Amino acid sequence: MPNIATNETEHISLCETLDRVLNKGAVVVGDITISVADVDLLYIHLQLLLTSIETARRVMLPECNAASGGNQ
Repeated sequence: MPNIATNETEHISLCETLDRVLNKGAVVVGDITISVADVDLLYIHLQLLLTSIETARRVMLPECNAASGGNQ
């Protein structure tokens, strides 16, 4: 995984960050538990994939692209 850490003099704009996420993709995973008096009322497990459709077709879903005949 490439090192994307920055030093104090380097700034990355929101547009550049969004471009990187859409071109490479990002996975966000998390758990949410809502409880009252130590009784769990609601548990939600989240898995979120952020990427562009073009990247998903090209990298992550080659079998779907082949099944559709490779039409874009």
